[in-house]
Amino acid sequence: MSRPDQTAFAAVFHGPGNALELRSFTLPNLSAGEGLVEVDCCTLCGSDLHSIQGKRTVETPTILGHEILGRLVEATEGLCDVDGLPLVVGDRISWSIAASCQRCFFCKRGLPQKCERLFKYGHQMVDGPHPLSGGLATHCHLAAGTAIVKIPDELTDFVASPANCATATVAGALRIAGAQAGKSIIVIGAGMLGLTAAAMAQHQGAKHVFVSDINQKRADFALKFGATHTDLTDLAELTNGRGADLVMDMSGSPDAMENAIQQLRIGGRLILVGAVFPDRALSIAAEQVVRRMLRIEGLHNYTPEDLRTAIAFLTETHDQFPFHELVEREYRLADINQAVADSLNNPLIRVAIRP
Repeated sequence: MSRPDQTAFAAVFHGPGNALELRSFTLPNLSAGEGLVEVDCCTLCGSDLHSIQGKRTVETPTILGHEILGRLVEATEGLCDVDGLPLVVGDRISWSIAASCQRCFFCKRGLPQKCERLFKYGHQMVDGPHPLSGGLATHCHLAAGTAIVKIPDELTDFVASPANCATATVAGALRIAGAQAGKSIIVIGAGMLGLTAAAMAQHQGAKHVFVSDINQKRADFALKFGATHTDLTDLAELTNGRGADLVMDMSGSPDAMENAIQQLRIGGRLILVGAVFPDRALSIAAEQVVRRMLRIEGLHNYTPEDLRTAIAFLTETHDQFPFHELVEREYRLADINQAVADSLNNPLIRVAIRP
């Protein structure tokens, strides 16, 4: 597969309240460790919609989209995947939401997603040195230090596209939470993150998986993804009055996070994932955290190992859980503004853009 021409097209975001603008870009000349991908599919993440709504800040103008899947059309010598295997033109791949230097203070301490030289897909300025960095485009320019994974043929685009955000983030949350076998777990929020968390927790051997959502239809849908209960009325009985071993908040709701603390057993863990834009401060009784020996931890993005885990999980379970149903509509890149409007006006879990 060779470069078809020297032009790419992308939907450029100029800030909240502005329509996305379709623009052309010249394809880049690659430096060492870089690659060029022709984008097959990009799903709109909740954080993309938060940026469009102005709930979270992103520098503009930029090309949004980070849940990306595509095929290599150019690869520099030595370009490898996360397992160190060479990548070649034509490989079907996905990649980490960010590229890291692997040498700085945070990279050396297991936090590459907080690299001091972080390059983040879907967040770079188009008037900077690396404009083609988002998924709402025909091509994406892979930066050096990006963790890349090959996508097995058995995973459809709609199953694999959200892997480098939702699935990998859930893998990271469960990694820091520890082993799940035999545990009672509560997942708050039944969007893409919550449904994925229920499925992955069940796959890892959790005994009880409660999924809670203010939208009961969404909560009930979680029964297809490994949830054993969609309300908390049986929690006390099933845990002999102790409470949950683990609560994962995917909702970002301050009320939900405060209530979650009350559902934990002594020594339980609360993992916060969904609070990705500013909101009111939580009201937490520190004395209860101390006496009940609770652990509260946040996770933002993930490590390359989590991305590897995510793809392996989807490969093993895509026939068990209906992940393909979570992408409810698809649009052409030219129809991006309609896709955004539909996503904001309807409770769609994901929509896909086909550049």
